[in-house]
Amino acid sequence: MKTIDLYILRKFLGTFFFAIALIISISIVFDLVEKMDDFMDSKAPLTAIVFDYYLNFIPYFTNLFTPLFVFIAVIFFTSKMAAQTEIIAILSSGVSFRRMMVPYFEGAAIIAVLSFMLGGYVIPPANRTRIEFENQYVKTRKEVGLSDMHMQISPGVFVYMGRYYSFRESGDRFNIEQYDGERLVSRLWARTAKYDSLRCVWTLRNYRRWDFAPDGVAHTMTSGAEVDTAINVLPSDFKSERKSFEMLNNSELRHYIAEQQRRGLGNIEEFQIELYKRIASPFASFILTLIGVSLSSRKVRGGMGLNIVVGIALSFSYILFLTISTTFAVSGSMPPLLAVWLPNIVFSIIGAVLYFKAPK
Repeated sequence: MKTIDLYILRKFLGTFFFAIALIISISIVFDLVEKMDDFMDSKAPLTAIVFDYYLNFIPYFTNLFTPLFVFIAVIFFTSKMAAQTEIIAILSSGVSFRRMMVPYFEGAAIIAVLSFMLGGYVIPPANRTRIEFENQYVKTRKEVGLSDMHMQISPGVFVYMGRYYSFRESGDRFNIEQYDGERLVSRLWARTAKYDSLRCVWTLRNYRRWDFAPDGVAHTMTSGAEVDTAINVLPSDFKSERKSFEMLNNSELRHYIAEQQRRGLGNIEEFQIELYKRIASPFASFILTLIGVSLSSRKVRGGMGLNIVVGIALSFSYILFLTISTTFAVSGSMPPLLAVWLPNIVFSIIGAVLYFKAPK
């Protein structure tokens, strides 16, 4: 590396980590003020507040703010270099604008790798501890039951639950259908179903069972007050735990999505969006770095104020764009993969235009 590369890289990473440390410190203070009454009312232990909550609070919000502060850091120190004519000196010495971008992208690569590892493997177990703490000492509602659940639990075997009540571990309008190809072989319906955690079986009450003949018309029906059945379904399959996708690492998230798709279960868009965001967000570091350097490398009258305002506006535009597109994906109006990558695609085009218009 050349001396100038180390100089720019040190400026980049130093400004970024200083800004992140500053905003995280402010966030902790505001969060503590907001939740102090909850901590006192629930008598949360000090060690749990520090180690279970705030120690796991830091990596989560660090990764959350990373794209925004990559942009702000680049805008800030590059504008300062331009104001002090350092950019002019670098370009006048024969260094091309493209070559000057190398240490910027090296810094963006370091941050991107850090963001990917944090988001995919460090933050999920930290989130599990943090959310469990919130459930115990801050939140009063931990999980809710789902309704109209359809899933395939094995080849040819489908389960339906009309409504599941998470705190009672029971549901109503329980239905199991078994198919041989396209032919319905049997159907078991029950008014209520309750899981017995000791015996690991579902107890069905007020049930009816239909066994169909090969012609699909003739059948026999049996009924009764109660029967036990052992099927490959757990109560957790009918629950929606608060932000459960945030507690799964990349491997677990991929496995969960594949398992739910195999079962034919819907409402997995949030899980797909989370997985795609963990890959797309690190790439945003390169895109926002390119835009930041292209915007702030020109020396402007009035100092760096205008550049910082434009940078913050573009940063929030990116975040707003991502929020809107993912909202469309959750509602089913847009594929999750496109929704997550669309802001990167649009801002890549903006970055390319700004780069070719930047001073050379």
